[in-house]
Amino acid sequence: MFTSMPWPIRLTILMLLALVVVALLTPFLTPYGIADQNLLARLSPPLRLGGVPEHPLGTDRLGRDIFTRLAFGFKVSVAVALLGTVTGAVFGCTVGFIAAHFRGWVEEALMMFVDMQASLPFILVALTMLAFFGNSLPLTIVLMALYGWENYARLTRGVVLSAVSQPYAEAVDTLGATPWRLYFRHILPNIMGVLIVQVTLTFPQIILLESALSFLGLGIQPPLTSLGQIMGDGRDYLSTAWWISVIPGAVIFIIALSVSLVGDWLRDRLDPTLKREFG
Repeated sequence: MFTSMPWPIRLTILMLLALVVVALLTPFLTPYGIADQNLLARLSPPLRLGGVPEHPLGTDRLGRDIFTRLAFGFKVSVAVALLGTVTGAVFGCTVGFIAAHFRGWVEEALMMFVDMQASLPFILVALTMLAFFGNSLPLTIVLMALYGWENYARLTRGVVLSAVSQPYAEAVDTLGATPWRLYFRHILPNIMGVLIVQVTLTFPQIILLESALSFLGLGIQPPLTSLGQIMGDGRDYLSTAWWISVIPGAVIFIIALSVSLVGDWLRDRLDPTLKREFG
């Protein structure tokens, strides 16, 4: 299957795999910890710009190794975004299934709740929750889960209502299958492709959201670090030590772009209404 993909998609997948492998092998590739400081080596540039081999991507204002912090920040950012995406998807899909099953006033109440969530500026909701509860890793994951769950609810409700009218669903219902068996044994596998595409399209947005909050000091807090937090640490040194912010920004760009490209490709492959040629 991999060889049948267009070369841009293969390249993006290989880049994502390379980032994951490097992040996982970081303890074996560098002797430094994310908090190890060396003030004598502070603001050292990357190796190609006159730096030293001990710090191939340079150091920050406290002499911490950028490569080590970047790899650890990558793992934290991706883990938070992935947990938030999956949690939001499960919650939104559950709401969509309930609305499609019960119909009537239950459906109207749930969809009104969905519309209310969609009408609220998310950044305002995030800032309000952070002001009341303070910064913490669990709260950051909850905020990531709250972003976009209404899209899953609307999408699931629509595709379930369409699926239950199909002959296979009517036949299963006629045979006396329980709603649980009908939805999760027969309908869910048939709509899973649409939901997977939605996940791949939402994940980059959540990566960018987490990075923005961490950049502003409202997301991941020390002693943990994330790509957005590393960027925030270097915003006062853009004119003298630009690599502190630019390198993690480039990694965020690669992640978001790669996952978005793969999501678009999956949408084209899984949507029978789209007639396109694939290289």
